[in-house]
Amino acid sequence: MEQNQLIVLDNPVWSALSTTHGSFAEGDELAKRYPVDVARFAATRDQSTESYDSLARLLGLGVTAALPLATMPDLPAGWTVIRKVDSAQMVWNGSVPPPVKHSLEELDISQVDEMLALVELTKPGPFFRRTPELGTYLGIRESGQLVAMAGERLRPLGHTEISAVCTHPEYRGRGYASSLVSALIRKTTGRGETPFLHVRTENVAAIRVYEKLGFKTRRVITIALVKRG
Repeated sequence: MEQNQLIVLDNPVWSALSTTHGSFAEGDELAKRYPVDVARFAATRDQSTESYDSLARLLGLGVTAALPLATMPDLPAGWTVIRKVDSAQMVWNGSVPPPVKHSLEELDISQVDEMLALVELTKPGPFFRRTPELGTYLGIRESGQLVAMAGERLRPLGHTEISAVCTHPEYRGRGYASSLVSALIRKTTGRGETPFLHVRTENVAAIRVYEKLGFKTRRVITIALVKRG
């Protein structure tokens, strides 16, 4: 398991776009990215100049992309790192998925305006109009209002990333996020895949919640926002 994780999770975007999410991939055998209205992630096969030349052609001048990697990318001359975020990459290693304690509904692209509004309020991370196409998204409603959600994002072979975990500020403390994540763990493991997620290293409270749900930090992943020119 660990060797397989080493192969696919150290460069998760490349792993996803080269396999399970191949239908979303733009690029070639050296550099790939998601469509910009799906996700702003891109990746290179390796750290060679040739791969970054391919990425530069794919992005164009001045266009930014997020590169999640096990170490800071070794960028050739002409590239700029705008910002970097260190995230704990946590992999689920529990034996039994935790219980789901709330009523959930499956969300679809027809509800994207509600999803975008909740994301704008809670800021869980990048989320765009076509992001729900990447996998299953689940939500919890109160009096008809979408107040919590979580879903699937990157899909490296044999793995599924849980992402966009967020709860309306007025409804926090009710365990909604735990139920949503638990349901996604059950869905992922039911397919024979391993759930994982990324959370900023300084978000100690969230890391502790995920640990209680059976996640363990595998390593730190650096997400570098870069551009050419």
